[in-house]
Amino acid sequence: MDFFQSQETLTSIEWVLRAIVAFIFLVIVAKVMGQRAISQLRLLDFVMALVIGNIIAHPLSDENLGLKGSVITTIVLVSLYLCGIYLILKWPWFRRLVTPPPINLVKDGEIIYQGLKKARISIDVLLEELREEKVEDVKKVALAIWEADGKISVFLDPKYNPLTPANYQLVTEPFDLPKLIIKDGKLELKELMQINRDEQWVASNLKTQYQTEIKNVLLATIDKKENLKVFLYK
Repeated sequence: MDFFQSQETLTSIEWVLRAIVAFIFLVIVAKVMGQRAISQLRLLDFVMALVIGNIIAHPLSDENLGLKGSVITTIVLVSLYLCGIYLILKWPWFRRLVTPPPINLVKDGEIIYQGLKKARISIDVLLEELREEKVEDVKKVALAIWEADGKISVFLDPKYNPLTPANYQLVTEPFDLPKLIIKDGKLELKELMQINRDEQWVASNLKTQYQTEIKNVLLATIDKKENLKVFLYK
């Protein structure tokens, strides 16, 4: 465990071991912190990502720095982070302190300039966000809200919403997610077991419908009506 301590020099294998330990440690830390800390950078999340990255990076690039201090520091920071999450859930005043409330940016087709200033968002950024939501005209927006994670939620005026079967009171079939039964030329046996099918059934259908074999299939899915969709290597 000498690579864990500060040294004048490190051998190649000690550098590798130090990197492996740091990587595994960060994976465990990310797991403890949860998916929210990875996918959405709120205030506490941003601070944690920034600080932990710097703490771990230095001992990986400087052989005179031990990894022990960085690991201890990170454990303390993660403990503080988890305490902060608990306080956010427990006390509203602390939640308001670290999580800003939503800010209206557009209402009834009108841009709220004070909201843009409060959220520190320019007109260009607002228009970009609307384009990403496939909205080409601000006048079509009933409400656009800046959320605490930096995203903008956009709600169209009902008259601009696309028509759906519900508008015509049409009966639709329940949602069905097709099962993936072949990937990269290999059978997904667990998926086949769930639909009570075997390799012979798959091979027979591939030969009949597509005149091919399992090894030639890039991707194949099947729905509850046993409709087989196949994508071949090209």
